Amino acid sequence: MGSKNSEGYLRIGEAAERAQLTQRTLRYYEEKGLLPPPTRMEGGFRLYSPEDMERIERAKQLRDLLGFSLADIKEMLDAEIEKEQIRAEWRKDADAEEKAEKIRHAREVTIRQLALLDEKLAKMQDMRGPLAERLARHDELLRGYAEAKSAEASTTAGG
Repeated sequence: MGSKNSEGYLRIGEAAERAQLTQRTLRYYEEKGLLPPPTRMEGGFRLYSPEDMERIERAKQLRDLLGFSLADIKEMLDAEIEKEQIRAEWRKDADAEEKAEKIRHAREVTIRQLALLDEKLAKMQDMRGPLAERLARHDELLRGYAEAKSAEASTTAGG
């Protein structure tokens, strides 16, 4: 792998290799807003921070594991950033009302994320139902054929 600069940033080729994606995919994610515009070095080379790499990994997880669309991935990642901002603005010395407002905001963001997951789960359940019913019909048919074969064998043996 190529060299990193002293701040831990990766050039696009190194970032793509580490994330097991193509450079084109990283540029596409940037274009679609899944990644913030990367830092650039002289000559315009893109540099990806450790935070960018975490975001890329999260996007891959949402895409691969949960089958999220790019729009859904962006919504989930933006919500994570929003919650990080709430945490960054948290003040231990704030009064109870300010703290409660921050918690309410974080709660609303989390509710949006859960709603998105629930929507995906409901669609999966809708797809799963007919498949489970079909499997039960196959199993019932197989039991019927096994019983018929057993009855045939005993008739042939006894006849």
